[in-house]
Amino acid sequence: MLMSTINRKMHMDPISEELEAPVIPLTKEQALALKKSMPPISPWRVVAAQAVVGGVVTVLAYVIYPGSSNIAWSVGYGVLTALIPAAVFARGLKGPLATINIGSAVFGFVLWELVKIALTVAMLVLAPKLVSDLSWPGLLVGLVVTIKVVFGAALLRPKNNA
Repeated sequence: MLMSTINRKMHMDPISEELEAPVIPLTKEQALALKKSMPPISPWRVVAAQAVVGGVVTVLAYVIYPGSSNIAWSVGYGVLTALIPAAVFARGLKGPLATINIGSAVFGFVLWELVKIALTVAMLVLAPKLVSDLSWPGLLVGLVVTIKVVFGAALLRPKNNA
């Protein structure tokens, strides 16, 4: 029995050992210090960054393909397909539902995320009717590049003044 326990311990990976380590809760002061060192990122800053990057990508599409304005229009519509739902989501996150309690905040987050997804799908379905001579690759480039700006949100984090 002792030997099997020793063998099992010897073959455990480092991640399993870390998971078995005791969790020590933070004190109130430590939690406040951690919160102060990591200020939240405003969803409006992310939306603004998406708008800037989307505008740059649309202009680049127009410059790279000067004879094909439909590509730039398609890229621009792809940008809007990400930007408009993101703005609606950001507005929803700042609404009254988010401030009642943690349960309503989670519910609001899920609700507005579903609204964002539905709006994005609706805009994609309407794309061929709204953009003449639609270029799906152009639309997808605008959409994907604009969405990926969210992953750079950590770079948008306000500087810590502590």
